[in-house]
Amino acid sequence: MTLLYLVRHGETDWNRARRIQGATDIPLNDLGRSQARETGDLLSRRRVTAVVASPLVRAVETGAIIADVLGLPAPLHVPAIAERRYGEAEGLTGTEVEARFPAGTPVPGRESRTDLVARVLPALADIARRHDGGLVVVATHGAVIRAVVNHVSPDTEAHAGIPIRNGSIHSFASDGGDLVLREFDDPIEVESERPGTFDFDYQNALESEAGGRD
Repeated sequence: MTLLYLVRHGETDWNRARRIQGATDIPLNDLGRSQARETGDLLSRRRVTAVVASPLVRAVETGAIIADVLGLPAPLHVPAIAERRYGEAEGLTGTEVEARFPAGTPVPGRESRTDLVARVLPALADIARRHDGGLVVVATHGAVIRAVVNHVSPDTEAHAGIPIRNGSIHSFASDGGDLVLREFDDPIEVESERPGTFDFDYQNALESEAGGRD
């Protein structure tokens, strides 16, 4: 059995300003780097064998900081686990999204959730195969983690409205077949039960659209 610990990257200035990032390449801020180090410290309680990361700089930085804390090689970059693309909504705040794209209005260039899952799941399966029997930290993004949780969890409402915090850890298992969710917001002891800066919907208005399920 292979364990995959999906970690949301640390905070960026766009997270703080509540701007949608998507494929836009925004680096971590100082708090984000501190969050990544704290996550690395928590993960040191486990026998991590490798770290991989989305190629977007906020995930690359997060993965590199975690790998350094754990004494592991720099993370391999996996393009297929990059954040969901939001097209013309990227860079906007929730208020700006509502003004420019009222409910039900298509957002040009936005990647569908179906397409997101279709590219992410095979990549995670490949990571699990390459590290068979190990524990791999996957530095990735909020919408990616949310999509995977919703796809593999039999009760998708169980985690609805619960934030995917910057630096949070979500553990999955693979035995050569489908992924199984072990822990949403994996506590790794009580130290990880700390407040985040903003909740998931607060950071990404498009992920909370009532009619946006696709």
